[in-house]
Amino acid sequence: MIKELLYILIIIAGFPAGLLLKKLCKDEIKDWEKRFFIMSIIALIFIIILLFLNFQYKIPVIVALGFIIVTGITISLKYKSINNKI
Repeated sequence: MIKELLYILIIIAGFPAGLLLKKLCKDEIKDWEKRFFIMSIIALIFIIILLFLNFQYKIPVIVALGFIIVTGITISLKYKSINNKI
């Protein structure tokens, strides 16, 4: 039970991590916006592939990839919303 809660908290931590990275690296986000989105899609594909595999560390790897997806999409979406306001 505690392990599952920790996994959920790690994935949710992607939102503040994305917001922090967006705030600290404003210039780099412009260049990396498409790359973050592509990395998120690749991580999603890996998650789908991992669901069909059977190995010991499947769930922790899926959680880590979920963190990458949430962080990358948070950076991309927040960057787009800032550009629309300007």
